[in-house]
Amino acid sequence: MNSTVWRTSSYTGKEDCVEVALGPAAKIRDTKDRSGGTLEISTRSWEALLSALCLPAPLDLPEV
Repeated sequence: MNSTVWRTSSYTGKEDCVEVALGPAAKIRDTKDRSGGTLEISTRSWEALLSALCLPAPLDLPEV
C-alpha cells in the first residue's frame, strides 16, 4: 500500500505545476508526467528553498 500523500499548490491548476510529498525526505514531481520520476531532497533543503522563494526580492538600485 502506498501511503505517500502528494500535494499541489492552491495557486495553480491541478495539471500544470509540481507536487510535493513530505516525509523523512521531500519528494517532488511534475503533475504532467507523474510516472516520469521524482526528485528527492532533504526536508531541510525543501524548507530552505521555500524560505528563499518567500523572501522579497532585493532592490536593484544603482550605488550613489
